[in-house]
Amino acid sequence: MTLKQAQQLVDEWIQTIGQRYFNELTNTAILTEEVGEVARLMARLYGEQSFKKKEDAQTAPTQLADEMADVLFVLICLANQTGIDLEKALKKNLEKKTRRDARRHAENPKLKKNK
Repeated sequence: MTLKQAQQLVDEWIQTIGQRYFNELTNTAILTEEVGEVARLMARLYGEQSFKKKEDAQTAPTQLADEMADVLFVLICLANQTGIDLEKALKKNLEKKTRRDARRHAENPKLKKNK
């Protein structure tokens, strides 16, 4: 699925199942909440925090995928609401990063692999 197709699919879902978009400020707050849920799982799966229950640790990888999908869904909603073509925006962003960082990362000693 392309980003353009994802934007169309989300819009169709919103118009039929969701009835309408939440306003942009509400969706921004929801996006922040969803990113926080990803952060909570990342801190427990890959960081130093522990899970409160054994069951949480067992279901966390599935939950992480679901939370990341929630972030993507709300981000797509915001893009649709604000008229942003995410495919074009991502391509333009990668071009900017490529120009800006053409040598930067290659010359960063912190990123060099141990030989």
